[in-house]
Amino acid sequence: MASKHPHATMKDKFGDKAKLVAELEKLSKDDLWVARTNKDKGLAHVSNAKLLRLHATFSEVKEKFGTRDKLIASILDLSKRAKDEGYKASLSKFPVPRLYDLYKSTAKRNGAATKNEAKAAAPKPAKPAPKKAAASEGKTKKAPAKKA
Repeated sequence: MASKHPHATMKDKFGDKAKLVAELEKLSKDDLWVARTNKDKGLAHVSNAKLLRLHATFSEVKEKFGTRDKLIASILDLSKRAKDEGYKASLSKFPVPRLYDLYKSTAKRNGAATKNEAKAAAPKPAKPAPKKAAASEGKTKKAPAKKA
């Protein structure tokens, strides 16, 4: 089934664009937002598709982590660079959507590495002995003899 147009999705979920912008502003007042918007235009001039993506990302991050700092800390833990202050400083400059994408890709990479390590560490199960062929049991069928 084809997905809805962003305008229709926005109308279904929020009613109008002003309500969607208000929801995003609630999320942006918390510790999630890096103020990089144009002060003259604001969020009202951003496309519906981008606003919907931002709302979905901010909602997920708010639910899983709560703040940007906790998201950055989890990225550092996953990448095993918790003590690297320079990397932490560079991550703190990133906006939340970019941080969340980095978190997901790092988690996926570490998850794949963990699965491969688990496969290598786990002993392989012994294969069951193959069934004996019917010929070895003495119940072989002979082909009918050709008549000359």
